[in-house]
Order: sequence, then C-alpha cells, then structure tokens
Amino acid sequence: MRPHRLPREEEATLVEHLDELRGRMLISLAAVAVATAVAFGFHDRILAWLARPLPPAHRHLAAFGVTEPFSVSLTVSLYAGILFALPVLLSQVWSFLAPALDSTAERRILLLAIFGLVLGAAGLAFGYGILLPRALDWLTGYDTTNFQLLIRASTYYSFVVTVLLGVVCVFETPLVVLALVNLGVLSSAGLRRNRRKGYFIAAAVALALPGPDPVTTLLELLPMWLLFECSIWLAVVAERRAAKLSAVGAQA
Repeated sequence: MRPHRLPREEEATLVEHLDELRGRMLISLAAVAVATAVAFGFHDRILAWLARPLPPAHRHLAAFGVTEPFSVSLTVSLYAGILFALPVLLSQVWSFLAPALDSTAERRILLLAIFGLVLGAAGLAFGYGILLPRALDWLTGYDTTNFQLLIRASTYYSFVVTVLLGVVCVFETPLVVLALVNLGVLSSAGLRRNRRKGYFIAAAVALALPGPDPVTTLLELLPMWLLFECSIWLAVVAERRAAKLSAVGAQA
C-alpha cells in the first residue's frame, strides 16, 4: 500500500510515523532493486561507458578469478541502480519530511535540492568528461619503461566511481555554504575575511580526495577554488535577499 503523506495540520502518533517510514523505505528498496535489475540487463554498455575515459589500448580490462566478471558487473549495476532510482529516493525522503515544514521553508529547501541536483550533474559531467580522461592518460603512460600495465577490472571501476563521487561532493560546495549561511553559521563577510584559509582548506581537501596523481589533484583543486569564490557571492545574494524579506515582513 502506498504510504500516506500527512498534511501539515494533521498530527500523527509515533506508530503512524513509523508505519509511514517503513512504507517509504520499502518503496525506496524496491526502486533500487528494479533499477539495479534493469541496469544489469545493460551492464555491458555501462561497463563500456565507464571504460571510455581510458586510452583505447587499455580499455580491455583484466579479471583475476572466475567470480570477478560477475561480481564487478553486479556491483557496477548496483551503483547505476542507485543513481537511476535517485529521483524516487529523494521524493520519498521529501514526502516524509515535508509535513514538518512550513510553506516558506518547504519552498526554500526544494529550491536548494534542485540547485544541488544541478551541481551534482555538473560535477558528474566534469569528472567524466574532463578529469578522468586526462588523469587516466597520465597514469597509464607513467614510466612505461619499467612497468607493463595490466588494469584489474574491480580496481579500475572502484577508482572511477570513487573519483566521480568525490568530484560530485566537491561541486556541492556552494550548496553547503548556502545552507550554512541560511542557518547563520557562516556569513559573506566572514568568508571574504578568511578567503586565504578557505583556499588552504580547499587545497587540503583536494589532496585528500581520491586520485594519487598530480593531474587529478590539480583538476579537482581548480574547480574547488572557483566554487569557493562563487559560494562567497552566492552568500552575499542570499543575505541581501534575507534582509529584504525581513524588511518586508517588518513593514507588514
């Protein structure tokens, strides 16, 4: 049975909340299972798509052990299934939390969620189209005199998924800053005053992110600095908008 979304004015007992939560969790698990099954049906195309950033000579990956081809295909299908089911997962989380919010907060969070999805898509495109091809080209061409490169499938796909996830997290920096500004934890003046510290923290995060080579680190660092600068100006806009709404509310 489809879980009932509670109206804002309706009060519910703990049992009703837990029942709704159970229903939404079952829907989410079912969505991931169905999406994973569909992705497994097309796993050969997904694997080929993920291997495309590699130089052409290295796109035929090696498997060590009879179970590795199946386990890698299943794991990658699961990652794809979670990604494809993300709209359903987010809608279930939103439907569960939205009744606790007033209309203004609901609208603001919905806009932030859309902004976060756009940033995540941009990060995924940047990581796949720009960062991975350049980083893998450098890595596979490093010291070919002393090493004969044999790329293991499980290691490679784990590396790709981890790097893409790291880049998506980096691209969510403006969203995190906006959320902290709205909560009053940060301010645009404080961000401008501590700009050098912000650049240093961004460099430290870039070094900590997946990618052992300097090309990957540099390509992660440059957008982090740019996103940090954008976050400062977004904080200015958010503060001005909040001040304007506050002034309008005081006049009313």
